[in-house]
Amino acid sequence: MFATARKSGISYYRIAEACGMKPERVSKIARGEAAVSTLTTIERIADGLRIPGALLGLAARPWEHSSPTPHPESHDGNDPMNRRQVLRGALAAGLTTPALTALTDTRQSLDLALATDTAPADLSDLEAAAETYGYGYHGQPPTRVLADLVTDFADLHPMLAAPQPVATRVRVCRTAGQMAGMAAIVLHDLGARKEARGWFVTACRAAKESGDRQLHAWVLAREAMLDLNYGAPQTAAGRAEQARQTAGNRPTAAATLAAAVAARAYALSHQPEEARQAVADADALMERLDAAARADTWLTHGEQKHHVHLSHAFTALGDTRRARESQQRALELSAPTSTMTRTLLTIDAAACDHHDGDPEQACRRTVTVLNGLPAPYRTGLVHRRATDLYRSIPSRHHRELAVRELHDALTT
Repeated sequence: MFATARKSGISYYRIAEACGMKPERVSKIARGEAAVSTLTTIERIADGLRIPGALLGLAARPWEHSSPTPHPESHDGNDPMNRRQVLRGALAAGLTTPALTALTDTRQSLDLALATDTAPADLSDLEAAAETYGYGYHGQPPTRVLADLVTDFADLHPMLAAPQPVATRVRVCRTAGQMAGMAAIVLHDLGARKEARGWFVTACRAAKESGDRQLHAWVLAREAMLDLNYGAPQTAAGRAEQARQTAGNRPTAAATLAAAVAARAYALSHQPEEARQAVADADALMERLDAAARADTWLTHGEQKHHVHLSHAFTALGDTRRARESQQRALELSAPTSTMTRTLLTIDAAACDHHDGDPEQACRRTVTVLNGLPAPYRTGLVHRRATDLYRSIPSRHHRELAVRELHDALTT
């Protein structure tokens, strides 16, 4: 019954208030994670939701024997004078059952109007969940993170389907934009490009409706990385510039990310001047970021993440000295559980070896890191980046042992 009421747009808070329970417990009961086992609680539910006792195996409830209270509204639909007379008449005999019923009906009629101004009780939990997902994989397989993330994302649907006040809908849309964007990130990392694109589209829609320009810019910048990492650097550059325009000139995490992604895209598009200017812009914004924006999450832009982007940009530009500096700093700031990030930095370092004239060392380094990866990490972005390295090696080296070992590692 609780689940049915929730699907009909009645919040857990409203149900809990009527039944004298905590919203969290109502939510768990509705999801089948808890049960009602005491007679007292069943009686409170029957009385709070006006369920005749016979329907719950109880004796008839006291309010079932009371005479129906005249509705406090006139035939016109809303007559304050008539309401006043009804309440006065009902209360004249004291706090009798009819009097209490009249009071309750009056209060609950206002509750119905106030309900649209009350955020769903579980929205705060989902906002907290989105923040938690932002901290990345933490050593978990991407597929497991994706399953949990999308399950929580689905819980937002009833909130969007039901009428909500503007402030609440903004919160729901912002959380939906964050979760959809992070689901797209995981799908991108797993190599599911088409599915990732669909989730980025959903994230953009939610971000736009929320009115949060920084979230919208973050989604655009992240989507640009999808183009960037799967062979469309010019498209990525255009999308990154769109993200920069959306974010504006203030030093925000989204603006800094967009500039860093633009630098990578221009470098891969063989536009070195634009790439270096974007690097300079990203560095300038990074210096002005506040502490909250520098946190190490998917939704912010910490120093570690900044150097990961610069590593790729400088590697693509052939500036191996600055690339190695960023790689070293990023590795120092990366947790041991940041498997994918550390792997991509190693492949960047291998690409620097190749650029400096040592393709054998580049291949051996890449093979070593690939062989040490758990199976879920050997696909998607990691495989793509390693394949790009292999393809950059001239064909005259393809018969060399180290190059053949890289080829075998990529095709096995």
